[in-house]
Amino acid sequence: MKSARSLKAAVWGILLLTAWFALYRNLAAASHWLTYRVLGMTPGQHLAAAVEFFVFEVPKVLLLLVLIVFAVGIVRSFFTPERTRRILSGRREFAGNILAALLGIVTPFCSCSAVPLFIGFVTTGVPLGVTFSFLISAPMVNEIALVLLLGLFGWKVAAIYLATGLLIALIAGWIIGRLRMERHVEEWVYAVQTGPAADDAPPSWPERFQYGRDAVRDIVGKVWLYVVLGIAVGAGIHGYVPEGLMVSVMGKGAWWSVPVAVVMGVPMYSNAAGIIPIVQALLGKGAALGTVLAFMMSVIGLSAPEAVILRKVLKWPLILTFFGVVAAGILLVGYLFNAIL
Repeated sequence: MKSARSLKAAVWGILLLTAWFALYRNLAAASHWLTYRVLGMTPGQHLAAAVEFFVFEVPKVLLLLVLIVFAVGIVRSFFTPERTRRILSGRREFAGNILAALLGIVTPFCSCSAVPLFIGFVTTGVPLGVTFSFLISAPMVNEIALVLLLGLFGWKVAAIYLATGLLIALIAGWIIGRLRMERHVEEWVYAVQTGPAADDAPPSWPERFQYGRDAVRDIVGKVWLYVVLGIAVGAGIHGYVPEGLMVSVMGKGAWWSVPVAVVMGVPMYSNAAGIIPIVQALLGKGAALGTVLAFMMSVIGLSAPEAVILRKVLKWPLILTFFGVVAAGILLVGYLFNAIL
């Protein structure tokens, strides 16, 4: 009986994956046909370029999200927040920073969960710097950011973002740990008692596949509107913004473009799904890669709402240090890639 169910699931999986690849490979032709044949638009017009961009990118990004979020949902079944806490507890600094930054990629996290995660980590012996490496890596270098970058820009840009995001999380966490700022954590945090996490039995593979389906429903269900809105903004930039304007404002020649991009990104509250389509349009109009990466990282990793949330457990000197160290790392990344690419 179990083998029959497994065979049926495997057959459905193969059929769905085949349909996914067929749809993905024909998106360009379908978007061109819809824009110029069905809607009757004239090639070369600003509106036509914006519409074709929109009808191509929306299904492309959503298809990528569904596939990768499902796969990462399965991977995440091996790394619950409780297991992550146990892995990091008692780790030495630097080695712990590396491990925390890597675990941040596959561990469920959002700004709203920053406070309980922070409390759970520091009260079970995870060093402060290691905790911050995780808090920086988890929202900045996540599966949504990586899959969108991979699908829209290719593996080189995705690899650059992954490497620099992890490096910022590693170095920033190490610096915060070296500064010995534990006194700037609110006193009540260390008084919280957290019992040991239960050693639950590992899930079966059918349960892991269910985690993947749940991840698609939860994550794609939450971010699809951000995707559509971000692509709509990107379509407007793609169709109407002159290329020369972006070169003058966000090009390599404008030395001030990187810090301005970081300052602009901090007050914005968005996730990778909403900001990456805008990034794609900016790059297409001549903005420099380093400047655009700095803008994206500041939006995702240095959001003002996260600072407000963290104020519940941190005093302002530590919050400002956290923002300052991460911002310095983002600035360095922006200038570095503007110089070498």
